[in-house]
Amino acid sequence: MIGSPSIAAIVPCYNEASAIAKVVADLRAAVPSAVVYVYDNNSTDDTARVAREAGAVVRSEKAKGKGNVVRRAFADVDADIYVLVDGDDTYAVADLPTMIDALVSGPNDHVLGVRRQSTATAYRPGHELGNRGFNWLVSRVFGTRVSDMLSGYRVFSRRFVKSFPALSREFEIETELTVHAMSLRVPQVEVPVGFKDRPSGSESKLRTYHDGFRILALIVALIRHERPFLFYGVIGLLFAVTGALIGLPVVAEFFATGMVPRFPTAILAVGVVILAFMAWMIGLILDGVLKARRELSRLNYLTYAAT
Repeated sequence: MIGSPSIAAIVPCYNEASAIAKVVADLRAAVPSAVVYVYDNNSTDDTARVAREAGAVVRSEKAKGKGNVVRRAFADVDADIYVLVDGDDTYAVADLPTMIDALVSGPNDHVLGVRRQSTATAYRPGHELGNRGFNWLVSRVFGTRVSDMLSGYRVFSRRFVKSFPALSREFEIETELTVHAMSLRVPQVEVPVGFKDRPSGSESKLRTYHDGFRILALIVALIRHERPFLFYGVIGLLFAVTGALIGLPVVAEFFATGMVPRFPTAILAVGVVILAFMAWMIGLILDGVLKARRELSRLNYLTYAAT
């Protein structure tokens, strides 16, 4: 890349007036060349005014949810390097130069900030355990190890951002970002970053169980879309096992007596086994569709130069 890359720091915000001035100041101090964009997501406090006075470019997204903010920002903002960080002042912005260097020196397309607690209470009860469970599940299914898939602190290349569909509406956006990087097999790296308690007056918008189930539902949907043969293969296997359990007594009785007295059971067993083969065929067909879709995604990704 000729010259210095342009850097855009995107900060999604909702009622963060108590923290946003410090976040903006820290970003400008850590990377003076970066343009800080604060996206106000229907705040009812002075978040927008405080961010503007701190020197940020303030924009508004009326559709509620962090995913909606990220989709809008990725579409509107043009830069070579994109920084995504929450506006609650929990992430160590001082680690940002290290993350940007990891992106550029790779060159990589995705740098994930892996949270390291600087205080014992930085994680809310249940969040750390849930995060570990999701990390394990996604790493196993998609074949790429991830240490902190729910981190809200990331750095991206232009070609990653412009090839990312951003379909999620709320806090599932981190999961979608992680799986997109895995599915497209882009070069990526993890960097440890500091993580601390929220400042006084700032409250978490993440609802442990509600958003946890939404994230789990998204993971299942992404498995169906990105690993269709695995998804429908498991469904087919369940049907096949069920059909065998239903049908084996009928088959055993036929060999013992030469008769099939339970025709409804036999018909049910055959029907369930047919469903198993249908699930496997659906998985094979969608696997072929997936290959074509990934080829198109890859070609779109390659239209942009590396950072």
